[in-house]
Formats: sequence, C-alpha cells, structure tokens
Amino acid sequence: MIARLHPLLTAARLLCACLALGVLTVSAQTPTPAAQTLVARGRQALEAGDFARAVREFEAARALAPENREVFRGLLLSYLQGGGFAQAIAAGTEAVGRWPHDPDFHHWLGLAYFRNREPAPAIEQLQKAARLAPQSADVHHDLALVYLDQQQHSQAADHLEKVVRLRPRVALDHVLLGRAYQNSNRSLRAIEEFKTALRLEPSLPLGHYHLGFAYASVGRNAEALAELRQEATPGQTNPEVFYQYGHTLLESGQWQEAAAALRRATELAPNHQDAFYDLGKARLLTGETPAAIAALQRAIELNPQDASAYYQLSRALTRQGDTEGARAALARFEELKKTQQQTGGMATGRDRK
Repeated sequence: MIARLHPLLTAARLLCACLALGVLTVSAQTPTPAAQTLVARGRQALEAGDFARAVREFEAARALAPENREVFRGLLLSYLQGGGFAQAIAAGTEAVGRWPHDPDFHHWLGLAYFRNREPAPAIEQLQKAARLAPQSADVHHDLALVYLDQQQHSQAADHLEKVVRLRPRVALDHVLLGRAYQNSNRSLRAIEEFKTALRLEPSLPLGHYHLGFAYASVGRNAEALAELRQEATPGQTNPEVFYQYGHTLLESGQWQEAAAALRRATELAPNHQDAFYDLGKARLLTGETPAAIAALQRAIELNPQDASAYYQLSRALTRQGDTEGARAALARFEELKKTQQQTGGMATGRDRK
C-alpha cells in the first residue's frame, strides 16, 4: 500500500487548485447594472482570496438576479473555496436543478460533497459531469481522486487512464495512475507509469520512492534499492521512504544498512509499528540482541495483536538467555495464531527469518 505516504487529504489540495480554474461565463439572463457591479466585486474578492467578501457580493447579486448562471458560478466557487461546503451543496443543488446539462455545476457540486465527506453523492455528481463532459480531464481527475480516497482503485484507474490520454504530459497524473494500478495488483503497469512520470519530471518529489516501491512489490529488489537510495538522503524527512528502503534492504540480506535506515524511520515516526518490527528483526540478525528486544517490545506496544512480533521477541529473548520470557512470548504468539487463521499468526509478507 502507498496510501500511508499520500493520504488523500492531499487530494483536497488538488481539488482546491482545480476550483481556482473555474471560469465565470456570461449567462443567457443579463443581470441588471447593479448585479453586474456586484458580480465584478465578487470576482475581485475571489481573485484576492477574500472568500467571505466574495460570498457576500454574489449572494447580493443572486437576490437581484436569481436566475443568472454567472452569479451561481461565482457563488458556488466562493462557498467551496471559503470552506462553506454545506452552503456550496445547497447552492449547487439549486444550480443543477436550474441547469441540469451544465457539467461545471455537477462537477463543483461533486467537489462540495467530497469536501463535506459525503463520498456517495460526490461520486454521483462527478459521474454526471463526466457523462456531460467526457473530454474534461479535470472531471475525470477529480472523480478518480474520490475513488482513490474510497480505496476503489480499479474505478480510479479507469478514469485516470482517460486523464493521461487527454493530457499525457502531466507527471502527477501518471503517478496517480501508477498508485491506482499498484493498489489493484497491477504492479508491472504501475512501474511503467512511474517511469513515465520521472521521464516527464526527473525531479518529481518522491518519484523514485513510488518506482522503488513498485519494483520491490514484484521482487525486483536491486532495482528497487537503486530507486529508493535516491530518495533516502540526509535531508529526507518522510519516514515512509526510510521504512521502505530499510525493509527492502532487510529482504535483500543487507542487515546493517537496513538497521540504519529503519532506525531513521523510527526517529521520524515514533509510532511506526512496522518500522520497529523490521528494526527488531534487523538488530536480531546483526547480533544486537538487547536493541532487537527493545525494538520488538515497542512494536508490540504499538500493536499488541501483532503475532509475528511476539514470535521474533521469543527468538531474541532465547538468544539473551531469558527462557521464561521467551516461553511467555511464544505462548502469546500461539494464542494469537489461533485467532488469525488466515495468516497463521504471521503478518502478511512476514516470515520467520
């Protein structure tokens, strides 16, 4: 999973950026001069980022021109960018009722629902926008982001494929498509998308991380390490980079290097349970038994249901000569194994090395 690295709260920033691209167009109903003045002032407020003032101007304009499409566009965008999502939903619902074939209103109403944490109506409105404007990369992009947020990766990939056909030279679009492929078990296709993203933008933030993760997921560890090493620099502050780098080093038998990377991951993220678990394994393999015990105990503290951590702890305590402690840890492992039949008590992707 890559979701830990890029929770789709990031999507909210992307969606907000899309809103800024909204164009206010002239409606069939010509507003009065007074309403036109209010619309002009509302536009200025929007451009200045004063969304509260923009709302006031457009609300006043709506009172004078209640059937003017341009007024509704400005009002809906003002509420969206100002964080008034419930009001944006109300205005957007009225707008799609008046202009049901306007894809922008369905698009923006969908975004309002998404920002209000109502994914089902968000998807419904964005699907309508996509049917009305099938060549709009922005609509397909935003619909895909909602699907990604809901862990519906195959549906997200369907729309991101359309996005990269419509605008093939945007690196971030290829990253998102790669993530959708990766999370729907299409790792080889993910690799190609991440490579394309890096060709388009060689300095793409975390681009090598994504590619390295995908290589590791199909067992191509040498290629994974070559990519991840480019991200695991002294100035890197993302713990997931060091965790994935350390995990891949550990799987490749490079235990000392793995321990260093995993230690850095735990420094950056003191609650990263997987990093402490792998750090414990690495320390055990390098013969640093007390450090292994400390890391594994922290892993158990963070997730007491992790059976594999108890198994590794029993090995470390045995090596230290603590027979009673090792027996207790192994007994706890056996207890958890009975309740975790699907993995036999071992976490997915973990072994008994």
